[in-house]
Amino acid sequence: MKTLMAVVRNEYFPAAAVLAFVVLFWTAGLFGGLSLLSTSQPPIATLFWLLFVYAVAVLSPLAGLLAAVDLVRRWWRNRRAARIGTGAARHDQ
Repeated sequence: MKTLMAVVRNEYFPAAAVLAFVVLFWTAGLFGGLSLLSTSQPPIATLFWLLFVYAVAVLSPLAGLLAAVDLVRRWWRNRRAARIGTGAARHDQ
């Protein structure tokens, strides 16, 4: 439980979770995500499903891009902070 809480509290977790969801969504889409259309469904159910998939298909690349940018930004910020901290420690000696 302690490990799970450490992962959830990690600063990278929200962006990594969004990016994982986007990758999972597109992977499921590649392996038969439109199977609902091959079965007989009421037209309104098909319409709502298509609107949902369309909205997710349009918004998920944007969410994935923003998550990837956030992950890279945090990584660079932490790397720069570690480098500055190390440089300051060397300078004091």
